[in-house]
Amino acid sequence: MQHDPLNDAMSMIKNAENIGKKECEIKPSSKLTGRVLKVLQDNGYIKQFEYVDDGRAGMFLVTLNGHINGCGVIKPRFSVKKAELEKFESRYLPAQDFGVLILTTTEGVITHTQARDLGVGGRLLAYVY
Repeated sequence: MQHDPLNDAMSMIKNAENIGKKECEIKPSSKLTGRVLKVLQDNGYIKQFEYVDDGRAGMFLVTLNGHINGCGVIKPRFSVKKAELEKFESRYLPAQDFGVLILTTTEGVITHTQARDLGVGGRLLAYVY
């Protein structure tokens, strides 16, 4: 029984990257997983992704490009203010300006640098580097 589709998706991506695969299937799909994949694509961590309706919950076909060293979800989903972003950046990322934290905010699902530029806080979802 799957309780967190985003966690399963990040685990599938990390495992596929570790063994050198070029593609992976993420099922079941969710809107949140799709938005996180869009952030990963915008930042160059994956090449592309595509939604496939399989008659059940659907799935994403993700084309990898080998740029992910580590990724995962952040549990519990901490509520973070704009001023606290640096504390969580040093906690989850290996170095400054290396990798991204993914947040859900009132502006949508964005990275921590975009949240800092917009001056908003939100809830931490995941990290990738």
